[in-house]
Amino acid sequence: MALEAEMRRKIVVSVVAVGFFIALVVGVGATYNDGGLVGDGGLLLVGILALFVLVMGIIGFVLDR
Repeated sequence: MALEAEMRRKIVVSVVAVGFFIALVVGVGATYNDGGLVGDGGLLLVGILALFVLVMGIIGFVLDR
């Protein structure tokens, strides 16, 4: 089963975006891990999650055009 070039592009862009999100979460977890993720680290994780949702929405909109 062959994938079309456009579908491969969508898959690659999505995988890169998810990989970047995971790298950010791991980075914050490693940086702010002092007995538990509290204070600034927790707030930063919420911001990263909101940014991820926004970026994935924009990516979906752009790729669907």
